[in-house]
Amino acid sequence: MTRIDAKFAALKAEGKKAFVAYIMAGDPDYDTSLEVVKGLPGAGVDVIELGLPFTDPMADGPTIQAAGQRALDQGMTLKRTLDLARSFRETDHTTPIVLMGYYNPIYSHGVDAFLSDAKAAGIDGLIVVDLPPEEDDELCLPAQAAGLNFIRLATPTTDDKRLPRVLQNTSGFVYYVSITGITGAAEAEATNVGPEVARIKSATDLPVIVGFGINTPEKSRAIASVADGAVVGSAIVSQIGAGKPVLEVLEFVKTLADGAHSV
Repeated sequence: MTRIDAKFAALKAEGKKAFVAYIMAGDPDYDTSLEVVKGLPGAGVDVIELGLPFTDPMADGPTIQAAGQRALDQGMTLKRTLDLARSFRETDHTTPIVLMGYYNPIYSHGVDAFLSDAKAAGIDGLIVVDLPPEEDDELCLPAQAAGLNFIRLATPTTDDKRLPRVLQNTSGFVYYVSITGITGAAEAEATNVGPEVARIKSATDLPVIVGFGINTPEKSRAIASVADGAVVGSAIVSQIGAGKPVLEVLEFVKTLADGAHSV
């Protein structure tokens, strides 16, 4: 059982929904980023999504793209991202970390070396948005064999024919993308999301967490009410990008977490 599996089992036992927060590793710089990550559990975050900076982030909107560029400009790399996770693990052994990014940096690092290094750094799961199920032999299956969850995205265009393929080797949870398009491009609506979550849950026992387009405590609560939890990324990253003090960023995160947990 991974930390992700254990966290969702504990939340289910408590009758609670999950709150997942995304931040870009190394944004606006390594030290500030680490300080934010270390503060997330205390702000009510159940699972941390740690963005891996990349030069060509095709699924990300302007806010996340800018964060990735800021991190890259500060010299952030895959190795330093894993160093950040390792530093977090020195004081927190229970909060799951999901590394979210693209395949190119992993491929360049070498799959076997990456999986060994990621596991040693305390990474629990991977979301690699540009590797479809047809490429499961490339990273998904080796990751699962190494004890890491491989989390897949489902979208409004994932129809009933495609869904079983998407779910086949997914573990940890399913990430439902609430809108068509890039991060931060539109707002999620619970009335649209609810039926889609139900459709996915009819095909899997995994928790279904919803992200993209959630930017207020009210929206976090509404989405969590029709799913197993909510993910917020761009709204948090915007606070960091605006230069808000870490404490202020974490206070904002807490309002979002409280929204998801109030269901």
